[in-house]
Amino acid sequence: MREQQRYDVWSAGAAYERYMGRWSRRVAERFGAWLDPADGLRWLDVGCGTGGLTAVVAARCRPRTVLGVDRSEGFVARARASASPPAHFVVGDAMALPVRDEACDAAVSGLVLNFLPSPAAAVARMARVTRPGGLVAAYVWDYAEGMGLLRRFWDAAVAVDPAAAPLDEGRRFPVCRPEALRAVWSGAGLADVSVVPIEVPTVFTGFADLWDPFLAGQGPAPGYLAALDPAARKRVRDALSATVPREADGSVALTALAWAVRGRRTGRAAR
Repeated sequence: MREQQRYDVWSAGAAYERYMGRWSRRVAERFGAWLDPADGLRWLDVGCGTGGLTAVVAARCRPRTVLGVDRSEGFVARARASASPPAHFVVGDAMALPVRDEACDAAVSGLVLNFLPSPAAAVARMARVTRPGGLVAAYVWDYAEGMGLLRRFWDAAVAVDPAAAPLDEGRRFPVCRPEALRAVWSGAGLADVSVVPIEVPTVFTGFADLWDPFLAGQGPAPGYLAALDPAARKRVRDALSATVPREADGSVALTALAWAVRGRRTGRAAR
């Protein structure tokens, strides 16, 4: 696990935005619409990253307050630079949230659960800081099947370098399918659990628009590439290029599937 985690670099907000943030924000918009919350709630965004989900909550959910928490100082700085009231951000750990029990009406998280030491423990903490009757919700990429960009990348990487197989996010991250998400939410003592798919188009202007963000070192796949020598990196690039579909204008049209889950805290949260 430690060998795998050394590739999980999250520090440069601008690089992340081009690599994954631009697609995450589209999912966040649909996630916010699905939640359809009441006005005036106190929100917590756990693992807020560069602030995409926090911004959606602030813009469309009419919150009383919304606090984004992330352990990356670079990501928090990026989020703060584009934030507007009532959103604010702090550097903090999702496994030791810097808020008191029952302080929130809604605790949400976007694309972070599988990068935490224990997704189940993290959701239990989210439940604990949420008031009884409050909302606990999240979304994650379907790393195993439906996140086309990453699925095609790891298939190409493993074809070139079989030793990359243990790094494949579809293999590493089991909490990326409906059954696993439902089990985690139920295990945290949450009620009325529901899981839905959210699919967004990921259209790249050309192969370079798809490939170049992988070279910025933000996340498991880019981290893996950064550790390769130039010749090996080119072999992965060529293998990926050979598999992606291209339109007549050279653009590459893929889709990205995320699973969204929500539940309500009914009483004392699991610890």
